[in-house]
Amino acid sequence: MTERALLEKRAVRDVVTFRGHPLLRSAHPTTIEITTEAHLTENGDCIIGVGASKGCAGLDPSVRGALKSEGAKVTLRILVGSQSFEVRAEGDPRLELSHPGDMVIRKSEFVSDRTLAVRASAASKDIPREMVRLLRDPDTVGTLEIEVR
Repeated sequence: MTERALLEKRAVRDVVTFRGHPLLRSAHPTTIEITTEAHLTENGDCIIGVGASKGCAGLDPSVRGALKSEGAKVTLRILVGSQSFEVRAEGDPRLELSHPGDMVIRKSEFVSDRTLAVRASAASKDIPREMVRLLRDPDTVGTLEIEVR
């Protein structure tokens, strides 16, 4: 078995669905957030989706465990229509993953109950503007694929 095949075999995955919102700005320089809340204010400039199927606390237990592992590598894929955007990040043993409604991907190493991953390669301002345009439609459904190795 190749090294890549071994890594794939050890990867754990979860999927979160969410929808768009007319006030979505996706302009924050250091974070990306998805929330189970149905509403969004103009202050939520890191939010890329509302009405999410789960928050950090609802993640598959195997994913939660892997995210808390020292050296965990995280690949996050945001899929909207035919658009795809990938973010690389890391897990951290300090992660709580206890917030029932929010998931926040951070470029920094700050950890709270809402933090899904740290040291991310991108923030909400980096998401392609065409994807953001699609997400301003409340009928648009997006997917966040989480893979942890």
